Amino acid sequence: MTQDSKVLINHILELSSDIFRIIKLSIPPEWLSSDLTVAQLRVLILLQTEGASHMSVIASLLGTTLSTVTGTVDILVKKGLVIRRDDPQDRRLVICDLSAAGQEIINRMWVLGQQQLERLLDGLSLEELKKAHEVAELLTNNVKSHDNFK
Repeated sequence: MTQDSKVLINHILELSSDIFRIIKLSIPPEWLSSDLTVAQLRVLILLQTEGASHMSVIASLLGTTLSTVTGTVDILVKKGLVIRRDDPQDRRLVICDLSAAGQEIINRMWVLGQQQLERLLDGLSLEELKKAHEVAELLTNNVKSHDNFK
């Protein structure tokens, strides 16, 4: 990476920080009153991105202990957000997955992010939207071509 590239990347990161400082994130009231902890939300997001996973995999990916994850998952099961089942190949292992209610929470988060992005793009002219589209395609192609994003 050249020095010019580093300077441009840093400037892009600064601009993105400015955007998030300036815009007012529209957080639905139910999120502010949610009884989900950050740890619980991290498990839900991980299950969304990784799919059904063994408890040990969840602990490893979150960088925490199996007992901590077990406690967090216990609460999520009681809230009806996670389903826990035995691994049919090894009944000593437990597999966790999002329930329909857990999936709905993640879907609402995704929609909220999409709405925020739409608000950011809404005031752009057609020419500016074409440039934004080009940048989005460049970033998408970059993600698709590099293993470190997968």
